[in-house]
Amino acid sequence: MATAAPPLQAQALTLQLGGRRVVDAVSLALRAGQWAALVGPNGAGKSTLLQLLAGLRRVDSGSVQLAGRELMAWPARERAQRLAWLSQQGEADGDIAALDVVRLGRLPRHGLFGAADAADEAAVGAAMAETECTEFAGRRLSELSGGERQRVLLARALAVASPLLLLDEPTTHLDAPHQRALLRSLAARARSGVAVLSVLHDVTLALAADRVLVMDGGRLVADGAPADAALRTALVDVFGAAFSVECVASPSGPRWVALPAL
Repeated sequence: MATAAPPLQAQALTLQLGGRRVVDAVSLALRAGQWAALVGPNGAGKSTLLQLLAGLRRVDSGSVQLAGRELMAWPARERAQRLAWLSQQGEADGDIAALDVVRLGRLPRHGLFGAADAADEAAVGAAMAETECTEFAGRRLSELSGGERQRVLLARALAVASPLLLLDEPTTHLDAPHQRALLRSLAARARSGVAVLSVLHDVTLALAADRVLVMDGGRLVADGAPADAALRTALVDVFGAAFSVECVASPSGPRWVALPAL
């Protein structure tokens, strides 16, 4: 029996900007049913790598395959159905209502000139409920706080209902309860079969993922489960021993957390 291709696979991705290799021969494969977190110090190349994986930048060398097919060989609409993206800054602004922003996530399904159906509206409603932004569905983005806007943009990405999620700093502007809700949502999406890759600034949040990828100087220097001792050592090293990684007891079982070295 043939083995299914990974949802997303990259081989030797390299990109040079301003005379510097910001992504340097990075290879990885994302797996269905797994939540992976990408971490590293400032300037490590995390956001640029995510842009390459999403097809938003052209690589100098290397390749990206989506479900076993070259990423850019997919028609744009089909690619958008299979891959949902959230940028670090958030691309929506102005007087558009929150509900209409989330509805944009369904455009790959019905097309620019197609009509949304009951399934589209159900997906939009479910995504807004999941990110707890239903109560301000009718408010304009310009009227929302940073955290409220972030939840709307997250809902837009979730409304796509794609088998692959690429999220750049999804916890930006979120308070602790909404960070927790998001992490639970990503874990649940992975359990349902979705492949999730999220760039995270907070190492402790990243250690809640199934898998942690560590970048430094444009290279992927470690890749493993939080319980992997080699991964934890690499994490401490790339951040200059600014913290230690410790195991603590929690109601859901042992957890790995980053403790600042004060």
